[in-house]
Amino acid sequence: MRILHFSDLHIGVENYGRTDPNTGLSTRLGDFLEALDELVEYALTGDVDVVVLAGDAYKGRDPTQTHQRELARRLLRLSDAGIATFLLPGNHDLPAATGRAHAVEIFSTLQVPHVYVGASLQTYTVPTRAGPLQILAVPWPSRGAMLAREESRGLSIEEIRTETERRMTMAIAGRAQGIDPDEPAILTGHVTVNGATVGSERSMMLGNDHVLNASAVQRPELEYVALGHIHKHQVLRPPGGDGPAVAYSGSLQRVDFSEEADDKGFCLVDIDPRAPQGQRLTDFRFQTIGARPFVTVDAAVPEVEQNPAAFVTRAIARHRVDGAIVRLRVKLSSEQSAKLRDADLRPSLSAAHYVASISREVTDAERRRISVEPTDLQPLAALRMYLESRGFSSERRDHLLERAEELLSSVGTEREQ
Repeated sequence: MRILHFSDLHIGVENYGRTDPNTGLSTRLGDFLEALDELVEYALTGDVDVVVLAGDAYKGRDPTQTHQRELARRLLRLSDAGIATFLLPGNHDLPAATGRAHAVEIFSTLQVPHVYVGASLQTYTVPTRAGPLQILAVPWPSRGAMLAREESRGLSIEEIRTETERRMTMAIAGRAQGIDPDEPAILTGHVTVNGATVGSERSMMLGNDHVLNASAVQRPELEYVALGHIHKHQVLRPPGGDGPAVAYSGSLQRVDFSEEADDKGFCLVDIDPRAPQGQRLTDFRFQTIGARPFVTVDAAVPEVEQNPAAFVTRAIARHRVDGAIVRLRVKLSSEQSAKLRDADLRPSLSAAHYVASISREVTDAERRRISVEPTDLQPLAALRMYLESRGFSSERRDHLLERAEELLSSVGTEREQ
């Protein structure tokens, strides 16, 4: 039996993108869908029996109809091929209020063939082409449901989080003890496990995180633990030895520059259903995919350099920016900054998919002390002092001052009227 494990698809993330003139959609949406297409193609041609999405199919709990359509198209390809798909709700998939549907609930409501949704912490038996697979599902816990409990009244947020983690640990242990030893079993969870290296998912959090001890998921009844929520691929417990292998597949695409150096892809797990419980895992590997690269170009211009544009251009040329999302960080003196125009650097960045930013750190810039009260300082004088301290070129400075003067004049005219 071959299991394909991935997580944190985050369809709907569109930062660092532009509108594709051919589709009218964000190019970043295209990136995430192309990554999913690569995964689906591998599943169709690589003898995969079951695909496990360990949470966060979408960026948010209210995906657009377009995002739902695009995910459904890919799941239907797996369904038509007889490949089982197991969807676990993550924190980005859950509604804010109890009683509302989560983002992937529609697939169980429509009873899409070969598509299963692990909406609650329990063990599901999923039929596959290679036989039944028991999946102990640990979805992101609903904070609203916990707050609604009578025993939660009067507890602080930290106390509620601790109590939630305790209940999850107890529930996992109870469900694991009920696993049939004659059939293979895995756990899939959307949660942080102690020892994991976190990344950009911190900035995407919609609430407080829940952290489980590794011992909570390393149950002897399991062959493999397929985790989601952490965007960095990492193996917390390698195959072999006592207990199951434990791994985060990581996200399929990079979300921001904190993931620049991370490989992206999915995990492949081979299980022999005929082997004894706890000894069924025969192979584990990480399959990389062609995710959109993020590239940071750092250029520290030497003090003796008279042509900063040429120096920075050479620094850009040393990086592979073709098709990448690029940020340029330049460190230089105020005199050099006055000579450097962003327009001079744009041609060397033209092959990039998207230029996220061109930032400057002026090494000798000093904040000027204002010896007068702010109310006594004229706006244009204050703006001029700021622009000079930041090393703006005289051409750029004069243009900004002209625009500021026009704005101030228009405001004065409106007041007189």
